[in-house]
Amino acid sequence: MKSPEQLRSHQWYGTDGLRSFSHRARTRQLGYLPEEHLGKPVVAILNTWSDINPCHVHLRDRAQAVKRGVWQAGGFPLEFPVSTLSETFQKPTPMLYRNLLAMETEELLRSYPVDGAVLMGGCDKSTPALLMGAASADLPAVFVPAGPMLPGHWRNEVLGSGTDMWKYWDDKRAGLIGDCEMQELENGLARSPGHCMTMGTASTLTAAAEALGVTVPGASSIPAVDSGHDRMAARAGMTIVDLVHKDRKLSDILTADAFEDAVTTVLGLGGSTNAVIHLIAMAGRAGVRLTLDDFDRIARTVPVLANVRPGGQKYLMEDFHFAGGLPGFLSRIPDLLHLDRPTVCHDTLREQLAGAQVHDDDVIRPRDNPVADEGGVAVLRGNLCPDGAVIKHIAAEPHLLKHTGPAVVFDDYRQMQRTINDPALNITADSVLVLRNAGPKGGPGMPEYGMLPLPDHLLKQGVRDMVRISDARMSGTSYGACVLHVAPESYVGGPLALVRTGDTITLDVENRTLRLDVDDEELERRRARWTPPPVRYERGYGALYNEQITQADTGCDFEFLARPGTVQDPYAG
Repeated sequence: MKSPEQLRSHQWYGTDGLRSFSHRARTRQLGYLPEEHLGKPVVAILNTWSDINPCHVHLRDRAQAVKRGVWQAGGFPLEFPVSTLSETFQKPTPMLYRNLLAMETEELLRSYPVDGAVLMGGCDKSTPALLMGAASADLPAVFVPAGPMLPGHWRNEVLGSGTDMWKYWDDKRAGLIGDCEMQELENGLARSPGHCMTMGTASTLTAAAEALGVTVPGASSIPAVDSGHDRMAARAGMTIVDLVHKDRKLSDILTADAFEDAVTTVLGLGGSTNAVIHLIAMAGRAGVRLTLDDFDRIARTVPVLANVRPGGQKYLMEDFHFAGGLPGFLSRIPDLLHLDRPTVCHDTLREQLAGAQVHDDDVIRPRDNPVADEGGVAVLRGNLCPDGAVIKHIAAEPHLLKHTGPAVVFDDYRQMQRTINDPALNITADSVLVLRNAGPKGGPGMPEYGMLPLPDHLLKQGVRDMVRISDARMSGTSYGACVLHVAPESYVGGPLALVRTGDTITLDVENRTLRLDVDDEELERRRARWTPPPVRYERGYGALYNEQITQADTGCDFEFLARPGTVQDPYAG
């Protein structure tokens, strides 16, 4: 147990100097008694709540539960508002601002008199951003997931947010439903606060956080409006005070073994391809080397056991939660995990999983009846993606997993939107749709453009999937034979920039290859004639982003944040 003099906040509050006197006086200005905070662990609650973020709109209330837990455990909570990253509204994409929130998190924790942190987030980019920044600051920390929203409903159907949006939008374009049905769907798709209740990016990343060991056990699947979510938040507040006393920092939790278990979890859940980028970036902040090859190696050893849409066929996150949640899921693959590593709540993961059970074998499948025999994401290599690309093959139509077809190339997303239905393009079900200039720099920010829409005439013929290739990302709630994260991206001269309409492209998921069927000499001639596109930003944060962003295969972090090195704590006296 730390003595009061050993607390980090003691540097601000406990010395005899002028600065310490000033800090105490200003804390009185805030209305606090000395007995409320002196000698107690000061806990920062980093809250991504916002009126415009439906995934996090309830977190203002949940912060009160966190405070309750901190007070009960003898700590002193202070709430800090931080950037909200809303996949729903923020353009061109919140991925552009993930590293901005990571910087804000790191510098807030370093520059204020705090001994530990509770990180509150859940919508897609907020989970990795908060954990990246906290890992760099390396204080004790607990993550509180925002939780999935309630299942959607329309007539007699249960809807999955995102997944059914894509499905019914295609049905509308195919002429199968009309405006009245779409208005009903608009009112029934998202029924409560919380992030997407499919196994999209949000649920995948919060599950990864739980697998890493930085949440209260079972936290990642509790529905956002369930009273259990309040109790979990209060438990997180109690837990962080205990971690401060034990001096158990994030670096003690975020080990190489923890990241390998997080990858195993994501692949076994049939989770979002976005997790590949985020986990690589998070690992880098923790000083752990994680690569695309690690994902592909682990994918070959872990089956998909979560029958949750879109990788599964039927269930949503509330079903997963009541079937046993992540503890139940992990209890089915103990031989694939590192059970002797610590978590924020237990000395070992083995102890944390003791007694975990699965209550529904169709939601969380047994090993002898998997959703898929291999992990849900495959890593591709070839002359079109020398640094790698990914595909969520379990969400694609099987006949497309080995496919050769002529390319139809779009130079940017707006051009694609304008021309996708142009009869002159002669797009057939065998065509390969190629979108470029949608990567980290080209997007900018690598937007979720990768699930390119199919032409209306094919939808009306009943076609619902085609091979699509881009340097963009894809919503974790989406589906289809979409090859994503092609690296290096076309904007910096990657091979995707050299593809021409009519070129033949071959995808072979089983052999993990993606190839442009054009000889090397011709590609070199095209490369010699290629000219870089104009700079996206001439000033501001966008210019910093353009200068510092790394490629998808290395996590899209900023180079100056990802590089090794130490940063001294500020002098508070």
